[in-house]
Amino acid sequence: MVNFPVFDGHNDTILRLYSEADKNQSFFDESHFHIDMPKAQQGNFGGGFFAVYTPNENYAVEPEQFLTKNGYDVPLPPQIDQSYAIRHTNALAAKLFKTEMESNGQFKVVQTAGELAYCLENNIVAAVFHIEGAEAIDTDFDALHVLHQAGLRSLGIVWSRQNMFGEGVPFRYPASPDIGGGLTAAGKQLVQECNQLGIMIDNTHLNEKGFWDVASITDAPIVATHSNAHALCPISRNLTDKQLRAIKESNGVVGINYAVNMLREDGGLGTDISLDEIVRHVAYIAEKFGVDHVALGSDFDGTHVPDELQNAAGLPKLIERMKAHGFNDEELHKITHQNWVRVLRDTWK
Repeated sequence: MVNFPVFDGHNDTILRLYSEADKNQSFFDESHFHIDMPKAQQGNFGGGFFAVYTPNENYAVEPEQFLTKNGYDVPLPPQIDQSYAIRHTNALAAKLFKTEMESNGQFKVVQTAGELAYCLENNIVAAVFHIEGAEAIDTDFDALHVLHQAGLRSLGIVWSRQNMFGEGVPFRYPASPDIGGGLTAAGKQLVQECNQLGIMIDNTHLNEKGFWDVASITDAPIVATHSNAHALCPISRNLTDKQLRAIKESNGVVGINYAVNMLREDGGLGTDISLDEIVRHVAYIAEKFGVDHVALGSDFDGTHVPDELQNAAGLPKLIERMKAHGFNDEELHKITHQNWVRVLRDTWK
């Protein structure tokens, strides 16, 4: 039987484990999360980018509140300050490393492409320390250097809300990603600093002007860890064909997001959709821009996914659906994990 371990572009499982409601939950026990060790083993989940994200305090909105007959436009929360963000980032990073310590060798925070490849070959869940939204980073980049020494290997400049480095896109449907201004001067310096350190820049959540700023500066492959094709679902969060072409030309990759409102042509929030909706986005990028430039980026534990999938245990069903579409074993190896290994090998130093 051919083995297709899934290395995944994005999950919010560490934030769930850290939350007050679930602070006593172990990653290694069965849970209501999308990802835990039993589901990972059942679904051949080989690992992924484990996001460290700092939410606004006492701020919660649901897209359903803003639905109209024409779509929706969810307001973004205000900026957060660096001192709050760095405290929260340190706490979540500690949770990630404590999970590794508790794992008896089953879970490893990887810092090199060689470590990642070894884990995938030996059924060890490989976790990349990723920060979603650079609010914890100061403009002197002292925190960036310390976090890099601690294991940080991937950074999203924004999580949609504005910060001192750039602007993200609001959750708006239908809408172009061309909303707001580009990177600030500090944001452009951040890209250069990450290039020097070998930290991957994630363009997910960044608006289009910011995307093009990154593309004009970076010497690494252009990456979006959990985004989809705007041509198939015209939500502001998805990438235009022009952006997808730039990712291809840089030898980068896009991780397809399982969020239903980023998959469905109508941008709807209903989860009663087929896994073919995920395959549709994978196939669009593979056929138009090349199979080397598409991967998977679930957004598990951070969004609503199709009922047919449910969680990481359902990943073999997605692999079978991609096979049924016509992807061969070599292509499936690339989509499920090899493209991520290649891009990280080209980016990390």
